[in-house]
Amino acid sequence: MTAHEIDYRIYGEEMQYVEIELDPQEVVVAESGSFMMMDDGIQMETIFGDGSQNDKGFLGKILGAGKRILTGESLFMTAFYNGAIGKRNVSFASPYPGKIIPIDLTEYGEKFVCQKDAFLCAAKGVNIGIEFSKKIGRGLFGGEGFIMQKLEGDGMAFVHAGGTMAKKVLQPGEVMRVDTGCIVGFTQNVDYDIEFVGGIKNTIFGGEGLYFAKLEGPGTVYIQSLPFSRLAGRVLASAPRAGGSDRGEGSILGGLGDFLDGDNRF
Repeated sequence: MTAHEIDYRIYGEEMQYVEIELDPQEVVVAESGSFMMMDDGIQMETIFGDGSQNDKGFLGKILGAGKRILTGESLFMTAFYNGAIGKRNVSFASPYPGKIIPIDLTEYGEKFVCQKDAFLCAAKGVNIGIEFSKKIGRGLFGGEGFIMQKLEGDGMAFVHAGGTMAKKVLQPGEVMRVDTGCIVGFTQNVDYDIEFVGGIKNTIFGGEGLYFAKLEGPGTVYIQSLPFSRLAGRVLASAPRAGGSDRGEGSILGGLGDFLDGDNRF
């Protein structure tokens, strides 16, 4: 193996974190801001680029950092190194409620494609790169744009999904249609494209967008029930406008709305 071989344990139900057990000299690389806690003896270092062992020299690091900019991530990642004699633990948490998915890249042909903000952490040696879409429709209307993340190597990687996660194993020729924002990731053999919803009523009044994501097997697909974009949209829609409540708390209609909603503050 070229990647470090790490052990792990995932804790929690809806607000999960993953605990990585590092042997002496082992390293795990994580997305900035995902660190939770670590044992004494773990050393932390900010690194330039994606942290893979394939980035040799200054030019390689520049290219790795450039790939991360294209996916909307920071130029830097954080490496956690066990410099102690015995085993030590370091933990990382999801940025919002959901599930942490362990991905053993050796089971998926050493490549896994995921949405741009799904990556959490990985063993040292896993390459975090970019996957360009070669289909115009997918790039324009697929919800993920022309660029997704790809994880390559023979080690363990961890991605996070919002809400509850569903794992679907597609047989050759089997097709699944998914909301474009609900895709977490899929294996390299899955054919990913977009499909028009169709129908005037569905298009105008359906409220589900104009396009589905069409996934065709063979391969494995991970689906999330609560994309962060959907959660953020509901929070913003429920937030009061500047200057007071949307219904107007001082009005009769505002009070009636609060009464019907169960917000009885008289």
